[in-house]
Amino acid sequence: MGLAHGTIGWADVAVPDTAVGEAFYTGLFGWTTETSSDDSMPYTMFAKDGKVVAGMGPLSPDQQAAGQPPVWTPYVIVDDIDATHDRAKELGARILMEPIQILDAGSMFFALDPVGAAIGFWQSGAHDGAQVFNEVNTMVWNDLGCRDVDAATAFYTALLGWGSEAMDMAGSEYTVFMVGDRANGGVSDISTTLPDQIPAHWLTWFRVESASDAAARTVELGGSVMKEPADTPMGVTAILTDPAGAVFAVIETEQADGQPDR
Repeated sequence: MGLAHGTIGWADVAVPDTAVGEAFYTGLFGWTTETSSDDSMPYTMFAKDGKVVAGMGPLSPDQQAAGQPPVWTPYVIVDDIDATHDRAKELGARILMEPIQILDAGSMFFALDPVGAAIGFWQSGAHDGAQVFNEVNTMVWNDLGCRDVDAATAFYTALLGWGSEAMDMAGSEYTVFMVGDRANGGVSDISTTLPDQIPAHWLTWFRVESASDAAARTVELGGSVMKEPADTPMGVTAILTDPAGAVFAVIETEQADGQPDR
């Protein structure tokens, strides 16, 4: 069954050295890999138990020279890539890459939303996003940190038909995005929690058996710990980086339903 329009259904990481990236993520999450044989567009699929869960691509020399950092990017599954592209522009997004067809896999574009966070959009062909979510060592959540929650919420609800529900999260307001009756990521205000030089960004979360073990293993594999494991209302969380500096988060939790069941 295909993922519903508006679902955050995929994430990938762009790094300067994919061999280093592969060693890190397979060592951390136990993933296996399969890399395309097309040298003009190499791409690595990460899999758990034979089911794809995330991807990885190289940062080109030109991208590195332009200052593009290593980064995890979530993708929203959409029914019509061209209509979504046009509507995103109307709503104030800046297009980073125009729609492009990726062989028979699908089509995509990248944009900066009106609050300045980069996000991808994907219309499925043969590739319909991750094949498993919410399990240990798979994607479980994505959230947007920005300094204008109202503007972000207005953009995504108008573009994708997302619902939104504000809630209290340990004394701070957190807005959950919804696709139908299903949670689909969220947004929070980082004005008072992060330095001004850190821009708006999406953060991809993976479920782990132990956040403390994941943090320790990250360091062993050449990554770093940005935020030490800590108890939260959702579970034990940590924010980590891979050896290239791409940021992601992990959560140790007994209940995980932040992504669709497949």
